[in-house]
Amino acid sequence: MPIVKNDLLGRPALEIYQDTDGFNFSIDTMLLADFVTIPTRTKHICDLCSGNAPIPLYLTLRTSAEIIGVEVQEESYQLALKSIEVNHLEKQIKILNENLVNISSKIGKNCFEVVTCNPPFFKVGDNQINPNDRKAIARHEVLATLEDIVKEASNLLNTKGRFAMVHRPDRLIEILEVFQKYHIEPKRLRFVYPKLGSPCNHILIEGIKDGSLGGLVVLPPLIVYDEDNKWTKEVIRIYNYEKE
Repeated sequence: MPIVKNDLLGRPALEIYQDTDGFNFSIDTMLLADFVTIPTRTKHICDLCSGNAPIPLYLTLRTSAEIIGVEVQEESYQLALKSIEVNHLEKQIKILNENLVNISSKIGKNCFEVVTCNPPFFKVGDNQINPNDRKAIARHEVLATLEDIVKEASNLLNTKGRFAMVHRPDRLIEILEVFQKYHIEPKRLRFVYPKLGSPCNHILIEGIKDGSLGGLVVLPPLIVYDEDNKWTKEVIRIYNYEKE
């Protein structure tokens, strides 16, 4: 397992260990960490499908809340521990090597103000499964489905708590349905485009547990690359985030 240490945001504010043979975080992870609403009084955050902990690390720039990450794969879990240690964030971030299914029975129901998740995007059978099992688990719903994730997020959240997720636009209808099934009312939606004029390839969505019906706000589109194939000003702002 070839391990490298990179700057999380392209500068030495935070560092993260990665396995060059494994499934590494990508820009959609950073977009989610920037997108999620973190109310001022937030004390407890849970990140599902944490991988090597890029979202918990980024969120330490935005909040002093306690962050619990849940990651099922041992290799990614170990990298997360190393990343937390090198950044001296052991007091703020805790990572659990667990399947997220029924995790609320272990870490507490109705006690988190914010839950985030960058989940596997593809149903088993939708695409050819990668022979590298670690990548298959990260990309496909091998160990947890979309419904498993939303159900657990609802169990973890307190009333009026927020759940934010990044996903694929082709599953938007399903996402809206499963959000409402588990009493998470969609409130914010943003479409992400690689370039102006190209099809949307990701969505960012946030809902409120037991929120009032309706009121979904569709935010302006987020464009990742400009006409010169360079990051747009907004993406640069996300990667150059200054600690509050």
